[in-house]
Amino acid sequence: MRLIQESSAHSLTQTQVNERLIPPWVVQGLRWFNLRPEEGKRTFLMFAFYTLSSVGILWLEVSIAALFLNEYGAEWLPWVYIASAAIGTGLGIGYAWLQKVLPLHRVLVCTAGLMALPLLLFRLGLHPALMGSYTVFLMRLWLEAIYVISELNTSIAANQLFTIREIKRTYPLISSGILVADVLSGLSLPLLRGLVGLSNVILLASLMLFLGAGVLLYLTKAYRPFFPDSRYRSSNREQRFTRHRLRKPQRQYVMFVFAFFVLVQVLALLLDFQYLGQLQQSMSLETIADFLALFSAILGSFELVMQWFISGRLIERLGIFTGIAVSPVLLLGLGLLTFGGVISLLVGVILLKFVDELLRYTLVASTGPLLFQPIPEANRNRIQSVVRGIAEPVSTGAIGVGLVLTLGFLQLSHPIAQTLSKAAGFVFLAYTVLFSLLWLLTVIHLRAKYLVVLVSSSDRGQLSRFNVDLPTLKRNLIEALQRATTDEERSSCIKLLTDVDPTQANAVLAPLLSSFSPALQRQSLVAMLHFPNPVYLSHVQALVTQPTPQPISPEVLALALRYRWLSDQADVAQSEVAQLKPYLRADVEPVVRSTAAALMLRHGNSVQKAEATTVLRRMLTSKQEQNRIMGCQALGDAVYLQSLRLYIKPMLQDPSLPVRCAMLEAIAATHLEEYYPALLRGLSYPSTREAAQRSLVRLGDEVLPRLVAFAEHPHTPSGVRIYAWNTVGQIATPKAIDYLIDRLTSTNGTTQRTVLRVLLRIPHEAGVEAVLTQLGRRGIEHLILQQIQWLAHVYAGLVDLQPLQLQQFAMVEAELLWRALRDAETDAVEQIFLLMRFLYDANQIQAAAFNLQSKTRDSMARGLEILDNTIDLSSKTIILTIFDRLSDHEKLQHLAPLINYRSLKPSQRLHHLLELRHFLSDWTLACCFHLARQTGWTLTSEQILFGLCAASGFVREAALAYLQVVFPTRLRSVLPLFKTDPDRLVALQVRQMMAELRNPVHQ
Repeated sequence: MRLIQESSAHSLTQTQVNERLIPPWVVQGLRWFNLRPEEGKRTFLMFAFYTLSSVGILWLEVSIAALFLNEYGAEWLPWVYIASAAIGTGLGIGYAWLQKVLPLHRVLVCTAGLMALPLLLFRLGLHPALMGSYTVFLMRLWLEAIYVISELNTSIAANQLFTIREIKRTYPLISSGILVADVLSGLSLPLLRGLVGLSNVILLASLMLFLGAGVLLYLTKAYRPFFPDSRYRSSNREQRFTRHRLRKPQRQYVMFVFAFFVLVQVLALLLDFQYLGQLQQSMSLETIADFLALFSAILGSFELVMQWFISGRLIERLGIFTGIAVSPVLLLGLGLLTFGGVISLLVGVILLKFVDELLRYTLVASTGPLLFQPIPEANRNRIQSVVRGIAEPVSTGAIGVGLVLTLGFLQLSHPIAQTLSKAAGFVFLAYTVLFSLLWLLTVIHLRAKYLVVLVSSSDRGQLSRFNVDLPTLKRNLIEALQRATTDEERSSCIKLLTDVDPTQANAVLAPLLSSFSPALQRQSLVAMLHFPNPVYLSHVQALVTQPTPQPISPEVLALALRYRWLSDQADVAQSEVAQLKPYLRADVEPVVRSTAAALMLRHGNSVQKAEATTVLRRMLTSKQEQNRIMGCQALGDAVYLQSLRLYIKPMLQDPSLPVRCAMLEAIAATHLEEYYPALLRGLSYPSTREAAQRSLVRLGDEVLPRLVAFAEHPHTPSGVRIYAWNTVGQIATPKAIDYLIDRLTSTNGTTQRTVLRVLLRIPHEAGVEAVLTQLGRRGIEHLILQQIQWLAHVYAGLVDLQPLQLQQFAMVEAELLWRALRDAETDAVEQIFLLMRFLYDANQIQAAAFNLQSKTRDSMARGLEILDNTIDLSSKTIILTIFDRLSDHEKLQHLAPLINYRSLKPSQRLHHLLELRHFLSDWTLACCFHLARQTGWTLTSEQILFGLCAASGFVREAALAYLQVVFPTRLRSVLPLFKTDPDRLVALQVRQMMAELRNPVHQ
């Protein structure tokens, strides 16, 4: 009992545990921000780190901007961009190098602290007696470096702390730290400037950066499992191998990500240059500082509202890339309006700056880390360091060079300052429009590659029929077969060629027969006999007629004879048939003798057929097993069995298993309809199952009605039913597919799931196409919705029938039923995935299922992300909720639109489940009866009758045990009906019950 209680306790989800430890008002507040309890602390710490660091950076930025404009003017900004490119690139390389010599958590903390240290020296350098104006220039360069390091630290730490799905919820709140910093720094800077002076604000900025580093230090210690202790250089061999093996789609995706962040940085610097240039022409130094602070405060307020209340919902509803595309679309529109004169240049530049920062620090900042998630984990941090640490500084230098060249060209063509200023404004505005358009095109390409890369990084490089180029594969197989030096290599090539394109086996293998070993000749002839062709007969006859260093093996000779006579269906001369007579002697190997006799039965005259019949009769009645096996196989090649029919029944009862299997295949080959029940019985036994399946598939449509009736018979064991449906799928004719589709819509539970698998396995996606033609998308969506509704009832049962709630009744039986309902949840989820494969790319659905089945937080998040970007069902949100890491009660809340859940007593919930008995598996149904028996709950007559008539013996056994305890008077009238039950355990149980009724024991 204690172990069961512990098992039930461990079954609680992490969400349920956390909700019990966190006050309800905190949980509700976190939900209001779209956060889960287990994410709250991590998100808050990241938010605190980013906010403190951003306040310091913004104080520093505004102070340096005012000092720089006063000292140099906006025309020197391009030189800053060029110089900062070298510094930023060096820092990016250094950041990647640090990961090789230090653990990641130390890299993050050290770089966060190093951002602040130079600021103390810069403050001393502002003194006129020291470096003076040079310090201002160096500070402006260091500011660009700080931006690079801060963004790298934030995005890498977030990618380590959160999964791809968690980032969608948490990063909008984390990235709002800079928005809060905008407001705080904007409102506080004028006051601080008046109290301590503009130069001393730099010391306060350094203090804030140190505080941010302290929060990051605490975070990396509190969540050490999320940060690897090992150095990047000392990662395992597989990681060192994997990081150099990005696939082609992944490399293309990384290039587009690189371009994305380059364009983001280029537009940011281009707009910043125009913005500061316009302010310099219109305002004084003090006014610029105050305006910048006020602008930051207003912008920060808008960004804060946007990030807390709009960004997350917008991304969730529109998707990642639609949310990102909003920014270039608006910039493109505003740029064109300003360029056309609808908006003045000053107002247009301010609006462009406002929109760019508003969306860059909300939508773009929230989704930026997500772009790196599809990249394999072994490569992700390295690529992120390169892109964010090197690409952005390089783009900064490139835009600096471009600005210098543009200004130089404009100065030559417009010597008047006023004309130069106006011309420069419109030229840079044209640049803005151009780069906005390029950014939009990059987003479109990223969207096309995102899902492909996400799937390719999840399938572990497994070969599947969905990503194979068949013509190229066949060509490579033929070349490999010709180059192969060992029989093992050639054998593998022949097998794969037969699987890929069996119709081409003759053309490829026939010219090579003479150079093959006997084993390879046998394998090749077996493959060629599937499609015998007289064009290649000369190559086969050469094996028999041409002398060889070693005599031809009996198996090869028999196959060569069959190929000779089966490849030419025209009338055969009696002289040619007479050539088979020497092979009928008793001293000839049985495999050759039986083949010759069968061919003579097929093509000979009456005398020759009589002689062949005598030979086969002797083989069938021989005491040697090999003779009987070959005799049965020969019957399959014969057209007229005549008197040999007498030997079929004895051969089916032969003590030798190979003889019985050979006889089953002979029945199918000769279409002996009266013996078809023997083929169906053969499916019931593992020893003859494979031969029976081959035989039934050979019969095709002829045997379909019998086969389907056998599969649907209530007394056919469930395991045998699966083999029967698989056989229907292997027949794969239009009629067989129609049978399967009809059962798909008229059955539930295990049968429906089996039929789905069978339809999906039919070659060339014939089953998928037939289902889409007959049911259409709406029909498949209806089946998916049906499974979701059933899942809702399963979750209701899991909530209301928790074993701990039934401890006073029947803990063991309740635990069994609870576990059975968990299995029902797994089955329903699997069925939803199977149904989705009819609507979407099977490779993507399989990758999602693979990741979700792993149960690790990262893999599950990746699987959900694949589904989110693949499916477009009306029930998409509910499906993602079902697969997410939520408690059963939370899932029920999300499923409220489908069922009106209300908590029921355990007995009422059990009744409700039994009303849905057609969806229950046999084991779950039996568990329901066992729980009702132990608790004494009353069931309806219909429910009891359903259990008594169930196909599975253990369900009938459970129903009888229930009657014995709860309705013993009814048991007397029921027991005689089960005296001859086909299940031995049920029959034994009935005899025991009847004995107890005849001899009751009085306590």
